[in-house]
Amino acid sequence: MRGWIVPLALVVVSSCSGGESTPTPDVPPPDYLSKEAMLDPANCQECHPAHFEEWAGSMHAYASLDPVFLAMNARGQRETNGELGNFCVQCHAPMALALGLTTDGLNLAELPSHVQGVTCIFCHTVASVEGAHNAQLTLADDLVMRGSYIDPVPNEAHASGYSALLDRKRIESANLCGSCHDIETPKGVHLERTFAEWKDSLFSNAVPGQQQTCSDCHMKGRDDVAADYEGVFFRQVHSHRMVGVDTALTPFPDMEAQKKQIEKELKSAVLATLCVKETDEGKGLIAVGLENLSVGHDWPSGSAQDRRVWVELQAYDSEGTILYQTVEIPDGVAVRSVEDPTRWELGDRVFDEDGNEVHMFWDVASVESNLLPAPTALNPWEPEWIDVHRRREWVLDGPKPNRVAMRVRIRSMGLDVLDDLIESGDLDPVYRDGIPTYTLGFTDLEWYESDGLECVPEGHIDHAPTM
Repeated sequence: MRGWIVPLALVVVSSCSGGESTPTPDVPPPDYLSKEAMLDPANCQECHPAHFEEWAGSMHAYASLDPVFLAMNARGQRETNGELGNFCVQCHAPMALALGLTTDGLNLAELPSHVQGVTCIFCHTVASVEGAHNAQLTLADDLVMRGSYIDPVPNEAHASGYSALLDRKRIESANLCGSCHDIETPKGVHLERTFAEWKDSLFSNAVPGQQQTCSDCHMKGRDDVAADYEGVFFRQVHSHRMVGVDTALTPFPDMEAQKKQIEKELKSAVLATLCVKETDEGKGLIAVGLENLSVGHDWPSGSAQDRRVWVELQAYDSEGTILYQTVEIPDGVAVRSVEDPTRWELGDRVFDEDGNEVHMFWDVASVESNLLPAPTALNPWEPEWIDVHRRREWVLDGPKPNRVAMRVRIRSMGLDVLDDLIESGDLDPVYRDGIPTYTLGFTDLEWYESDGLECVPEGHIDHAPTM
């Protein structure tokens, strides 16, 4: 039997490989769903309503419908004379590619909904992972739906089996996620490095029970039934919202719930420490320290060249007059269109062969990275330890302020990138207003001289920037 193969993975399988999955034997011959029926996520809904609802509003379901993806793919195909090929759709519409329904993603609007995005059958029939980036996955077409239970309950819809690639308690499961969430461009630039960042962090500890995989954070568990089916019992099931930082820009299910979850996850992603003192010359000095507190990879991550992350800072005297502030970035204004040499930004900046800053990934020849690193060890005495803090100081022209406020903000996509796509005619300007701006809760701080403290929060003085 021939396997479905996502291009770049050249291994053909019929069921399982390398001991990664163990399909259960068929019960006396059930009337399983056909291959055509199993391709459609809607047919999963009857037995898996909660999982379907969560997935249906996720960025996996939205992956091939996203107007920014469609615009960037269309422009990339045009500007590379088609050499971009299946580079984008191998992750954004993998079943459409595997089934031969598209080769470059330019016809996605003509394809049925059940092959759009990253669907149930794609993830749950992965038989092996052949590489660490660019969707190097091999799919089996034995119609066994793999999951994290070693004792799946037999049912009449499909055969079921266990796979370590779908078991978030097994470190192998990160390989499945990482294969798409780690991108090397056709020019060989390692542009998106989320999986590599995780592998370099303490979260990838190979000792069972001491690691945290992708699904531990992005598919948090709850006690529930995995299916509405006779004989299915309560145990750990996993959210299929798979929240990151991106959101739908067109009407889509579960949009508000997605945004609320993003805000919740971002609240504790980064810890800020704000310190204020006076220099020997009698000038005010403000220092900010940032720490990647709870993210299992560097931050920001993914398409860090497209993210916009910046620190806002305001200092006031006793009358409430502003003594100093970073230049304000109003809603709807591109961060990098506002000149401010003192603004602190995090993320990647990308350049072409001539050193010009660019937006489109196929033009990128080099990357300058300024991210908050993920921790590599639990304490400074371990040899793997690196300093995970980033620090910045601002010296004022005048005296020490009476009050200082700060916060870190993020946009999942820079408005300057969208403006580039709008200018080229590939993106409708209407989508520009859909990019939200989030504030990270643990970075929204105020320091008051009247409190008698040098740094806030006081409990994190050990993480304060050196002053």
